[in-house]
Amino acid sequence: MNLRRRLMNLFVLVLNSLVWSCSGEMLALPLKTQEIPPGSLPRAPRKLPFTHNVTLTVALTVGSPPQNVTMVLDTGSELSWLRCNETQIKQPVFYPNRSWSYAPVPCSSPTCTTRTQDFSIPASCDSRNFCHAVLSYADASSSEGNLAMDTFSIAGTNFTGTIFGCMNSGFSSNSDEDSKTTGLMGMNRGSLSFVSQMGFDKFSYCISSSDFSGVLLLGDSNFTWVIPLNYTPLVQINIPLPYFDRVAYTVHLEGIKVSDKLLPIPKSVFEPDHTGAGQTMVDSGTQFTFLLGEAYTALREEFLNQTRGILRVLDDPNYVFQGAMDLCYIVPFNQTRLPPLPSVTLLFQGAEIKVSGDGLLYRVRGEARGNNSVHCFTFGNAELLGIEAYLIGHHHQQNVWVEFDLARSRIGFAQVRCDLAGQQFNV
Repeated sequence: MNLRRRLMNLFVLVLNSLVWSCSGEMLALPLKTQEIPPGSLPRAPRKLPFTHNVTLTVALTVGSPPQNVTMVLDTGSELSWLRCNETQIKQPVFYPNRSWSYAPVPCSSPTCTTRTQDFSIPASCDSRNFCHAVLSYADASSSEGNLAMDTFSIAGTNFTGTIFGCMNSGFSSNSDEDSKTTGLMGMNRGSLSFVSQMGFDKFSYCISSSDFSGVLLLGDSNFTWVIPLNYTPLVQINIPLPYFDRVAYTVHLEGIKVSDKLLPIPKSVFEPDHTGAGQTMVDSGTQFTFLLGEAYTALREEFLNQTRGILRVLDDPNYVFQGAMDLCYIVPFNQTRLPPLPSVTLLFQGAEIKVSGDGLLYRVRGEARGNNSVHCFTFGNAELLGIEAYLIGHHHQQNVWVEFDLARSRIGFAQVRCDLAGQQFNV
């Protein structure tokens, strides 16, 4: 799957409906899908609760007559796609031959020739002159098939001519999770992403750490009446660079603090180089946060230094959690709470994210050393994964209101109790 989401476990937003958003007053929606007749949409953003665990999923219908599908919502991907191979018995699929509104995209179409320019692999023509797409990801997973159009029905509203990938082959690095979904819904800034095709200019979410729930808002949340957001601009690079994702949610990472100590990392370490390597991406599809070598080493050493005498380091040089997190601790099973830990603050241009408490260590399920459980530092070395970028994962966005303001090319952050925020919006 995606460079940012497939290397790591994903978090879950279980949405019973997904809805259209416009500007205006806010309107609360019930948990289940609400029928809204076409043409009678109130001018208001929509909000709904979610829960998260491993994958972010959206339930909707596609085709005529409608077929129920479940799609992973991924802010790090562009092309939405559905699994269309009927031979995959153990996985849910979409049946294009059962939908009279389904239409493949010709390879001569401008959709195929110009709107696929941000794909990592250029679109091509198959033997029937249909637009063919191959999506390949850093963990060796992939998906392949044709671009097509069909009707996506969301909260009773039909969106005709929605472009997506009808995939008939692929390889997954996490077949257990993929067996629960029909495909993927891309939500980045690319022209073919779902958020772009549907015309959203803003969306936001808040993830609770206590009860694995939260709230997602599509449209203008007007959240500033609860708490002011601090905004950081999205990085814009117009020229294509080999290692820079131009349609990702890229921000300026300027520094890192452990407790009140600013790490002595030159700001140039956080700047993309002439190839585009070194960008910083905020992605809900990535679980943890991954830093490039020099920044990671400085953070690891300082966190290790400030936790000496507080935690016992796992002395096992052969154990690296998820291939990139090599700072782990052992905690007795009978110790129910972690000791006070030094906070880690990510400093952006104009905003920051402060990680503290349980957000700093992740208990690895199934790992034990004698009578001790294994807890790993939730920041990893991106270079061990072969990634030339900084990735800010959803684990460090818990209890942070995150607003993606596409109209103004910025992201807003605010520290907040997400369970209480959900109550503020009556969801």
